[in-house]
Parts: sequence; C-alpha cells; structure tokens
Amino acid sequence: MTRAPLRTVRPQDLAAVYTQPSVQLTRLVRQGRVRRAAPGIYYALPDDRDAAWLPTLEALAAGAATALYGERVPVLMHLTAARLLGALPRAIAQAVVAVPGRHRDLPVLDRPAGVIRFVTRDVDALDATLVRTDLGPVLATGPEQTVLDLTKRPGLGGLPDECRSAVRTLLPRCAPERLDELARAQRMVGTLRRLRTEHPDSEDVVG
Repeated sequence: MTRAPLRTVRPQDLAAVYTQPSVQLTRLVRQGRVRRAAPGIYYALPDDRDAAWLPTLEALAAGAATALYGERVPVLMHLTAARLLGALPRAIAQAVVAVPGRHRDLPVLDRPAGVIRFVTRDVDALDATLVRTDLGPVLATGPEQTVLDLTKRPGLGGLPDECRSAVRTLLPRCAPERLDELARAQRMVGTLRRLRTEHPDSEDVVG
C-alpha cells in the first residue's frame, strides 16, 4: 500500500498480494496502520505520522479518486482547487474531483462528516498542474480554470457565497488571454461573459 499512488487502494488492488485482501485490510485497520477513506477504499498512514493524524480532505479525495480511476487521471477542481490555491481560507466538508466517467458521491469515513463529489469532465482538456498533498502529488486546476468552473457552477456543493469570494481572490492571478483561450476551447464563452458582468471591477483581468 505504501507504494500505491497516494498510498490508497481498493481491496481488489491487493489480490496479487493477499488471498483475502478485505480480511487483511480489516486487520491493518484494527492495528491503526490503515484507515478506511470511503466505502471500499483504504489508505495507509505515512510512517512518520501517529494514529491521531488525519490527511486533508483534499488529499483523501485525491487518493480515493486515484484508486478508482488511476494515477494522474482525476483532477481536483472547483472549491477544492480554490482551497489548494489559497483562495478558500476555511476548510469545508466536501471535495470536488473531475473524473472521466460518472460516479456517485462517496461519504468520507475517517472523520465525522465529509463527502467526495465526482464531476464528469474531459479531464485531459482541463488546465491542471501537479500539486502536493498530504498523501502525494495530484492534479488540480489552475487559477483560470478554477475561476471559470466556479463561475459556471456556483451552486455545486451548495456554497455560492464561497464560490464568489474565491473568484474575487483568484481573479488578480488570472491571465486574460488564458481565460479567453480556455473559454473558447471548453465552450465556456457564456461563462466568461457572466464573469465579466459579475466582476466589472476586475476589467483589467477578465477583459
């Protein structure tokens, strides 16, 4: 498990190692060396962390999505990317991940509340960069992509005020030409137009 991407696996991923992976994972959970991230998904604690340590929700979501879809496939997006970019000062109880296929939302099992939300996207078309998390590196959208996504779907996750605040914080870091380029390539010209209407004071950024 420590060699798996983001130290996160499903029982079937260990079939070549254990004859009864679920039994072995249950034993490791009891020993405090492994935790359940979500139904059917487990992660190994880093060697230098004690049993009370918890990864960030962003890291846990990245690990769970990677276990489901493969390394460097999922992309952290929307408010989750805004959080990683420093545009969302407080932690929230949900993480949003772009994946190439439909998947139901998953409850987080290693803390009292939390949910991983999956959004079907063409992940290869997203403007994303590799960022570090508590469990390892993962792709996350950059400022321009994040601003467009937040503007297009402010209701995703039920936190529209946080979305608008994150957009205001990120806009000074956005390149106008990159916003135009992404909007055209991803059929989000209407979204960019709404962004310009909602943030007229940022005319030097959004054009």
